[in-house]
Amino acid sequence: LDHGGGLADSWPVLQIGHAFARLPIPPPRLETVMRIEILCTGDEVLTGKIVNSNFSYMSQKLEDVGLSVVWGTTVGDDRERLLEAFRLASGRADAVIVNGGLGPTVDDLSQEIAAKAAGVELVLNKEWLVTMEAFFTKRSRVMPPNNIKQAMLPAGAEVLDNPVGTACGFAVTIGRARFYFTPGVPRELRRMIEDQIVPRLLAKAGKQTTVFLKRFHSYGIGESHADTLLAGVEALAPDGSVKLGFRAHYPQLETKLTVRGTDMDDIRAKLAPVEAEVRKRYGNFILAEDDRTLEGVVLDELAKCTGTLAIVESFTSGQIAGRLMHLPGAEKRVRRGVVARDLEEICNAVRLVQVPDAITKEAAEAVARAALDETGATHALAVLIDLDEGADRIEFAGTVCLAIATADSVASRRSSIVGGRDWVRLGAVEMGLDCLRRYLQGLSVTERIDFEKA
Repeated sequence: LDHGGGLADSWPVLQIGHAFARLPIPPPRLETVMRIEILCTGDEVLTGKIVNSNFSYMSQKLEDVGLSVVWGTTVGDDRERLLEAFRLASGRADAVIVNGGLGPTVDDLSQEIAAKAAGVELVLNKEWLVTMEAFFTKRSRVMPPNNIKQAMLPAGAEVLDNPVGTACGFAVTIGRARFYFTPGVPRELRRMIEDQIVPRLLAKAGKQTTVFLKRFHSYGIGESHADTLLAGVEALAPDGSVKLGFRAHYPQLETKLTVRGTDMDDIRAKLAPVEAEVRKRYGNFILAEDDRTLEGVVLDELAKCTGTLAIVESFTSGQIAGRLMHLPGAEKRVRRGVVARDLEEICNAVRLVQVPDAITKEAAEAVARAALDETGATHALAVLIDLDEGADRIEFAGTVCLAIATADSVASRRSSIVGGRDWVRLGAVEMGLDCLRRYLQGLSVTERIDFEKA
């Protein structure tokens, strides 16, 4: 992304080619309505021992490119139930994504049941066996014998590459549906969905040749408020080529623009007026775009001014420092982090002799100045939290007092966040980082947000 809001050539684009027969009059492009089912396997998923985040990711990823999931099914590690589920899906869906059950252990049943449902034998895929052996050799390990099971695939199956694991995916036709089998490990699943399965599904659905997803990340605007703010922006693009969507994951909101066109030049032309209007209406609330993160933006802004940072935080479990310190380049920018619940302990850590009587905006300013002097950093962020009394989630709230200090100035704010202990903690972390981002960018740090108590 350049500073003028253009699209970089390196941004990801899904492009599927289509060929048409020679006819006197070119036929119109038709998009078929494809029925997709996601079928998740595993006793731990079925019983709720783990949260099924894979389903959420897959459904959202498909929605982003204009493909909708019609059915979602969860089945335990049971041969009869799996076979029943495969047969049911094969009769009602056009495409089925099966997640899980590709491992080397006895409860991994996907290959076996897929072969049975398709009416074919399991056969050894020698190419994938070689790939697995190389995977272990590269890591100076010997492949256990039971991993051979992962190279046993239904006869005639199409292999879906997995460059980050040993479980290859595969595709096979069962009944009327094309089944795509994926590993349960999230990072392996995501790579396979993006590189292997989404392009195949777009081709199968007859979608337009180019799909692009533009994302804006914000803090301080609720989903309903955002929907009101952006009412009508889609109409700025022709022919319904831009679709607006939201994904709320407190404390942030992701705003998505899915754009369709014939090529990237067409995409740029359609997206430009909508993108500009979103920036205009959201204003200072946009904290990052696309794959950038709030903490990454903060580090970049510190780097621009050759700045360094000291952090003091309470009730946050050190999550402000935790968001920053693991990033590349943080060792040059983050001087020190202080984490404590007790105000006196915080003051001792930054050598503030006069301990304030209470957590106030002025107390946060004093702590930030003391941290600046103690560490020699160019910037100091202090986030102090005073918890209110009341039933959690009903009357519970937290008063957040934060301050950002430099040698020349100090900016501060006081805010009351309601919604329970986790809500207060997450909100305080995000508010602290976002106010620091605003300060570094020369923006107001006191702009009111939707999550504050009136």
